[in-house]
Amino acid sequence: MKTVDLNRFSNSQYHPGSKLKQALWYVVSTIFFQTYLLPSSGLKSVLLRVFGARIGMGLVIKPNVQIKYPWFLSVGDHVWIGEKVWIDNLVAVDIGDHVCISQGAMLLTGNHNYRKETFDLMTGEIRLETGVWIGAQSLVCPGVVCRSHAVLSVMSVASSDLEPFTIYTGNPAIAVKQRIIE
Repeated sequence: MKTVDLNRFSNSQYHPGSKLKQALWYVVSTIFFQTYLLPSSGLKSVLLRVFGARIGMGLVIKPNVQIKYPWFLSVGDHVWIGEKVWIDNLVAVDIGDHVCISQGAMLLTGNHNYRKETFDLMTGEIRLETGVWIGAQSLVCPGVVCRSHAVLSVMSVASSDLEPFTIYTGNPAIAVKQRIIE
């Protein structure tokens, strides 16, 4: 029986950008994003744009947010990103207009192939369409699309696409009812 051999793991095929750009972003992220000292969403929006993110109007981004690579990030208008959100965007993350990502939520675009002894990296883009709400401490897995106005409730895991105007809960998340906006 074969086993995992992490000594053979290699990310050599994955190139998210220049090492200098990654290092600069690490410093900027540590100083301006992963802190409670600088709460200005406006300044954070400017910095994200400088590093290649597409940022719409009215972004509210709370303290202690981690964004892996802003050059793979697109954010629509009037989006809220809560405290301690982790956007681990090894590939594209597209966030539509009027999306709320609550505190402690994670958007993870990478995973590993547990079937291979080399534990190969696998990635999948994430898209959150208009009006989506990702609940506190919830997780969106690689390759998932959360369709218009879907809700992923607190501490739930979206491992497959969420249908529009539907509320999901659990791990894995299942549809529990329709979202009716009055």
